[in-house]
Amino acid sequence: MLARLHLAAASYPEPLAHQRHTAWCAQVAAQLEPCLADDDARLLRNELRLQQRYRPADLPRGVIHADLFRDNVLWDGEHVGGVIDFYFAGRDALLFDVAVTLNDWCADAGVLDPARCTALLAAYAEARPFTAAERAAWPAVLRAAALRFWLSRLEDFHLPRPGEMVLVKDPNEYRRILALRAVGADLPALP
Repeated sequence: MLARLHLAAASYPEPLAHQRHTAWCAQVAAQLEPCLADDDARLLRNELRLQQRYRPADLPRGVIHADLFRDNVLWDGEHVGGVIDFYFAGRDALLFDVAVTLNDWCADAGVLDPARCTALLAAYAEARPFTAAERAAWPAVLRAAALRFWLSRLEDFHLPRPGEMVLVKDPNEYRRILALRAVGADLPALP
């Protein structure tokens, strides 16, 4: 479904840029750092440096959902009945969307399930094959996806926006996922 969404959106005229890209991460991190424990602040600084060095800008781009978590998919029995929450959709690396989806759909407590990873990545590649550049960038992009949601949740927790109803989710879930992806022991290879 995700690959078909990416392919269908390729003809969408003048899409907006993804709002929560690498520059957003750096800006929010600067605001959050004084709120964090030393270990978390150090992890955040180190990850931002890595992302600025290793996240390539030349990956295939298109319109992405940017938040394709399980709770944003509506089911009609065993079939997808709809997808909601396009609030953060925009133009960015297609691989980022795959990483966001894999980090949620293919993990339990942050630990990746090899069978689910293989199924998701193989089904995606059948519709839109991965490029050599995407294969090389995969570990850093998985980390970028984890970083983005750790920062989003930290922002909601430490810097709530007045007047907005936001369900504050546990930031530690994505801190744990980022730490696991940084170790890289269970990272699935792209087909």
